[in-house]
Amino acid sequence: MSILARPSVASPAARAMQLFGVTAVRLANTRGGEASLLHRFPEFPRTTRELTIPTSIAPAKAVVYLPDTVAGTPVPVHVNFHAGGYVMPMTDIDDSLCRFLAAEAGVAVINVDYVVAPQYRFPSSSHQAFDVVRWVAEHGSEHGWDGSRLTVGGQSAGGGLAAAVARQALEKGGPEIALQVLHYAPLDLATDIRDKSSVIAKPMLRPWMGDMFNSAFVPDPHRRTDPLISPAHPSDTADLTGIAPAYVITAEHDILRAEGARYAERLGKAGALVEHYDVPEADHAYDMKDAAKAREVYTRIAQHVRQAAHPSAAATD
Repeated sequence: MSILARPSVASPAARAMQLFGVTAVRLANTRGGEASLLHRFPEFPRTTRELTIPTSIAPAKAVVYLPDTVAGTPVPVHVNFHAGGYVMPMTDIDDSLCRFLAAEAGVAVINVDYVVAPQYRFPSSSHQAFDVVRWVAEHGSEHGWDGSRLTVGGQSAGGGLAAAVARQALEKGGPEIALQVLHYAPLDLATDIRDKSSVIAKPMLRPWMGDMFNSAFVPDPHRRTDPLISPAHPSDTADLTGIAPAYVITAEHDILRAEGARYAERLGKAGALVEHYDVPEADHAYDMKDAAKAREVYTRIAQHVRQAAHPSAAATD
């Protein structure tokens, strides 16, 4: 392991990366073009409003993306958790996905600015994410959403949070979740990143990243087998019967592919796998750079979200 595996080093390094990462994203969005995710898919307008959701951890700010609907008609709602290794506070990187889903799936998309490490370590973000989803289910009608038609999802760490939300909903008896979308999610933080392989020589996720993100988020290695962050680790043998149906997406070149496939298989045995799709010739976070592949996979996600959120319409198709 590198020196970044030490929590005393990982924490300040993570804070520095937060400053650098947010600045870099803002500059890219200001310049526009392919580097700006705010300018991708211009056919889908950005109709949004801001919201603050009370939780037991801290108030969670969120941006709500609204679909084109008939006034006064409650719409299904999809709660999205952004990527960033549980460390980077960058909701903007999912702007194009949220606009796409709002338009193509016909749902209100709540893009959550959840707490990140090292300021908030595990299990803060996992618990806050669940609080947000439970609040949406209970208070959706006050905002024009149908909280009984609820889906969750996320990319990378956001997918890990979506899996944690589904697990807590199973264990706490609700709320009912129609679909969980797990997009190249880290689902086994207990296994060292050096023991995770790729079919390509230089995959996007590097060992120093795993050391820093994991140590900043979960300083105690013994806690990394917790089912809320490592449901694909062999130590988690709980019965998942009744957990929310899942659409699991992995990327062929991603070092997280094996754990995603392993969890998909486990969900399948529990009768909770809608589909496992492996994106060919793609690495972790491929959609940040490849607009064509992003459009293809976002279309697949939108179809699954629409089918789960609009079951009566899907039945008549």
